[in-house]
Amino acid sequence: MKEGLSVRGLRAGYRNKNVLNAVSFEAPRGKVTALLGPNGSGKSTLLKSILGLVPSEGEMILDGAGLRDLSPLERAQSIAYVPQRSLLTARLSVAEVVELGRFAHRGPFALRSQSDHVAVEEAMITTEVYALRDRVFTELSGGERQRVLLARALATGAKTLLLDEPTSALDVRQVLRIHQVLRRLAEGGCCVLVVLHGLGEARQNADRAVLLSEGRVCQMGAVDKVLQREIIREVYGVELVEGGTLSFTLPEVTS
Repeated sequence: MKEGLSVRGLRAGYRNKNVLNAVSFEAPRGKVTALLGPNGSGKSTLLKSILGLVPSEGEMILDGAGLRDLSPLERAQSIAYVPQRSLLTARLSVAEVVELGRFAHRGPFALRSQSDHVAVEEAMITTEVYALRDRVFTELSGGERQRVLLARALATGAKTLLLDEPTSALDVRQVLRIHQVLRRLAEGGCCVLVVLHGLGEARQNADRAVLLSEGRVCQMGAVDKVLQREIIREVYGVELVEGGTLSFTLPEVTS
């Protein structure tokens, strides 16, 4: 696969203890790939390894080029990250938070260019937070903050997005809005790799899934192929009940 992210034989961990063992998978462009697995299976470590934040061994290839050959700045321009929650405490406006994504293209003290302005505006429009641009980030709701963090990632201009549980603790409407944006980004040619806990959420919103268990990939492919009863029983120790969960959709907007 040339278009998208390809990982081969990845090993990574902390303090000489491996968390990931020979992990291999693909996340193609134009698709939403869900990263699934029980707590402690290595999902967050995998994202951090791709970002270069955790020591690792193995191949990581993006669009045919090795990630290890990129400088930290080049990697930041190629891959954007959305954390599960923000540690920001400063009273920055939404627009100022989104503009932080432009530091991958200019120094923190450089003057804002026209291209920076356009990137920030477009990111806020895409994530539907433009109306919040003058609000203080720390005073927003959880769902609003997550969309702002996604806007900050988009402002980098990166076409590969890594998201670590972006919908955790959000109400159902905010979850749907986040996935609506991710779907549009994938359809626009982005590579989207998103950590999810909810298996029903993954089935409803993702195209592909990579299922981790104890630091290894135990299944990957189309979501329906991965979320099989026998596989779920083995990995999670629970029985999959078909049709046992509710499904939701956003209402159509009428003029």
